[in-house]
Amino acid sequence: MNPPYGRDVEAWIKKAYESAKTGATVVALLPARTDTAWFHEFVYNKAMVEFLRGRVRFILGDKSGPATFPSMIVIWTPRWSERK
Repeated sequence: MNPPYGRDVEAWIKKAYESAKTGATVVALLPARTDTAWFHEFVYNKAMVEFLRGRVRFILGDKSGPATFPSMIVIWTPRWSERK
């Protein structure tokens, strides 16, 4: 998933984490915001994390450009979501 990166991102991340607890595998492209509450509550030690080198480029129609922030790939699986 590639959720909107605004204020609603936490709801998407919480849903991904909860889905993994019920058996789903969820892969997300997220901003690497390791200082946020959602990172520590739903990602840190609860999912596999791969930090991307450089900046992801987004393309929208005829416009493109790099993100203004670092990114990470987060993978929630049932096994990881059960960790404490």
